[in-house]
Amino acid sequence: MNFTTKPIQVYRGDYVESTHDVHIAVVSPEGKLIAYYGDTNRLTFARSSMKPLQAVPVVESGAMEEYQLTDRELSLFCASHSGEPIHRKTVAKVLEKLSLNENHLQCGTHIPRDLDSYHKLIKAGKSLTPLFSNCSGKHSGMLAGCVKQGFELNTYRELTHPYQQQIIDVIADVSNFPREEITTSTDGCGVPVHRIPLYNLALAFSRIAAPNEWIKGSEKRKAALKRIGGAMSTYPIMVAGTKRFDTDLMEAFNGRIVAKGGAEGVHCFADKETGIGVAIKVDDGNARATSVASMEVLKQLQIGTPAIWKQLDEYSEAPILNAREEKVGVIKASFELNYLTQRGIGNGTVIIN
Repeated sequence: MNFTTKPIQVYRGDYVESTHDVHIAVVSPEGKLIAYYGDTNRLTFARSSMKPLQAVPVVESGAMEEYQLTDRELSLFCASHSGEPIHRKTVAKVLEKLSLNENHLQCGTHIPRDLDSYHKLIKAGKSLTPLFSNCSGKHSGMLAGCVKQGFELNTYRELTHPYQQQIIDVIADVSNFPREEITTSTDGCGVPVHRIPLYNLALAFSRIAAPNEWIKGSEKRKAALKRIGGAMSTYPIMVAGTKRFDTDLMEAFNGRIVAKGGAEGVHCFADKETGIGVAIKVDDGNARATSVASMEVLKQLQIGTPAIWKQLDEYSEAPILNAREEKVGVIKASFELNYLTQRGIGNGTVIIN
């Protein structure tokens, strides 16, 4: 087998040890497929990449104003957070504003990425709570939307619940994918997870970043998308956490990029300046390839500058470390996007393919 033809290559020393296939869709707000790699029609569970759209009903319901919820809290509604103190305290504050408590969260719990917080919890003889769940922000947002609209709280995570049905309406609208063709299953935190083509997921992200370019979108929906995209890019620490790709990517681009990853090798981002949306799926579900693929797409589209890309080197060529913290390998991208229109459009340079 010729490993050099694989899009993502994992080196140990000078030799390819493993590879990953990827599928990539690059889409404009008007729905034009600009570039691709692999199968853009691949039906894909968006996983946590769908969280920005799952937060739309919160904004549209009027809950933000009713309970004086902030954009910082809205960013957390879209998060897969690390369980750092800032995340847990913010979720607790949201619940307090709703006159609820952590017992209303149905996301379950798990050991957080922030191991310092976990170790302190264990030393104190305390148990994990739902606040530590990386999805507690999303669930608190869902509860806010339910409280505002008078929906039943005990069943908010069930597919037939009106809030979950509102989410499906939003996904169908923003992604331009027929509602009846959206398939669902259950995500890791217990709420419905949605399966749509990669192309439509990229289109949805382009509309989060550049809603005003969505000609047929309602003003109310475009306003919600604009607020969500703005909240995420303004408060990126809430979306993921310290030393996390989504957070570092949005911080490096200083508000220009909106990004959200998901489990099983899904990563989506969009550029506010060009309106381009990108959806990536690592075929085998290995998340270690997502940042490498995303950084390569940014470079090939010429979104950003060498100085910005340099800040993100550890994600562009992700190092492989041994138990002694020595670099013994690297994960690299080795693919070229196929362009349907033009290339190098990120910074205004147009080179016809």
